[in-house]
Amino acid sequence: MPKFTYTAITKEGKKESSTIEAASALDAGHMLKEQGLVPTDFHEITEGFLSRFERSFNTISLKEKIVFIQDLSIMLKAGIAAPRALKIITKQTKNKKFQIILSDLANSVESGKSLYEAMSTHPRVFSYIFVSMIKVGEIGGNLDQSLEYLVIQLQREADLKSKIKGAMIYPIVIVCAMVIIGILMSIFVLPKLISTFEEANVKLPITTRVVIALTHFMTNHTFLALGGIVFFIAAMFAIFRSQGGKKALGRALIYFPVLNPIVKKINMARFSRILSSLLKSGIPIVEGLQVASESMGNEMYHAVVAEASTSVKLGKPITEILAKNPRLFPFIVVQMLEVGEETGTLESILEQLAQHFEAEVDNTLKNLSSIIEPLLLLFIGGLVGLLASALILPIYNISQSVQ
Repeated sequence: MPKFTYTAITKEGKKESSTIEAASALDAGHMLKEQGLVPTDFHEITEGFLSRFERSFNTISLKEKIVFIQDLSIMLKAGIAAPRALKIITKQTKNKKFQIILSDLANSVESGKSLYEAMSTHPRVFSYIFVSMIKVGEIGGNLDQSLEYLVIQLQREADLKSKIKGAMIYPIVIVCAMVIIGILMSIFVLPKLISTFEEANVKLPITTRVVIALTHFMTNHTFLALGGIVFFIAAMFAIFRSQGGKKALGRALIYFPVLNPIVKKINMARFSRILSSLLKSGIPIVEGLQVASESMGNEMYHAVVAEASTSVKLGKPITEILAKNPRLFPFIVVQMLEVGEETGTLESILEQLAQHFEAEVDNTLKNLSSIIEPLLLLFIGGLVGLLASALILPIYNISQSVQ
């Protein structure tokens, strides 16, 4: 996320210079306005390649954030002032990057800023959910309760991510093993067989000629081929991290037959849990939907939930927009939310939906290997069949010519 440096006039008429992280210059300006600052000098800080590369490896895990919120909640309940609590947590934090951020929070709060204002200057670490729930807790005087809701939300999110990663380990290992075996065969095994085919001077099938061409390229340009593979993987990561790539990937996942049910359940569980937690902490429905939209991983869900937020702001029911997108929000979910709006039990129904979809995701991810395994077997079988035909047919032709 871009970083901006600014000089601004505070409410007291003093000059203040610092840095702020935001998705864009416009967002950064809004964040400064919310803090009561009037910027007089403002520009983006451009990072070098090495800085970006180093930062990509120096991350703050979700587990560290959960521990931070739990510790902060315990200390505030014990009557320790927020600046002192933040300083104590900073000293016991092992992650150097997180230490710097927590120290900045402690200094900002000690200088008179509220905790949510201090957190809003680090959007890469503290998401919309963090800032919004803590803001409501501070304004409403029930920060302890907001922190408890936030811990529950983060723990659910950590559990979900852990289960998804665990389910994807098997297919990733298989695909990586296939790629490595294919590269090793192209460099060390296939050249010996191919030399025999070339010396026999017989007509080769198209599949064999393709294998020979690939093998020659891998043998004669090994480093170039490996570099090409690395470049392709890096390019795919860069594309899928871009806005257009995220939209394309989100749409593809929604329409892909095998992954479609899993993606729906994960996004429904996330939407229900986040919105339920936000409403429980006292955040208005319009702001809650806006925060939930920013937290949705799939771009299609993000767009629909953001549209629902705008619709509710105009006085329309939340279900009006959701009902127009049955591919994303099943009919039964829309009906339950409609009942929740009519009876004033929306928080409770969202909680029930979250529990239901989390259980569904649990069961689906447990059986994910049995779903993916046949697809992997078909894929591997197809590749092995093509390779076998490319190698066996020439051998058969050579034996026929000898006879």
